[in-house]
Amino acid sequence: MTLRRMATLEGNTVVSYVHNAAADGMGKIGVLVALSGDNEAFGRQVAMHVAAINPASLSEDDIDPELVEREKAVLTEQARESGKPENIIENMIKGRMKKFFSEVTLLNQAFVINPDLTVAAAAKEAGVEVTGFARVEVGEGIEKVEEDFAAEVAKAAQG
Repeated sequence: MTLRRMATLEGNTVVSYVHNAAADGMGKIGVLVALSGDNEAFGRQVAMHVAAINPASLSEDDIDPELVEREKAVLTEQARESGKPENIIENMIKGRMKKFFSEVTLLNQAFVINPDLTVAAAAKEAGVEVTGFARVEVGEGIEKVEEDFAAEVAKAAQG
């Protein structure tokens, strides 16, 4: 076994969840959720949400700026192709970026347990605040070299 990733979380409560558990504590996806407050049942629901949805970051402040700029560039290009005036394009981009953040940031996502609420609103209702999360998946980040089948056969035929 090789340790490749590590995360630390701080909070009044840190809840763990293992998805597709093959045995106690062993599964394909592992999630930790840190809360300020004490509501383990809600923390477990958030951990299941993280396992299912795989958010990129906790909030807009924590998201990789490079990812935001890349998304903004793509959306700007798409908006310019529509041929609309520049002031309309700016509003389109603001709206589309808001939608982007609601898809990739945990606190802005629709909560899987109650899709009428965001995760942040559900946390507020539960009397806690989600302060962090970590999600790891078996095999995540491992680069696998793939050869095409024809090249593999030709290589084997050459000896």
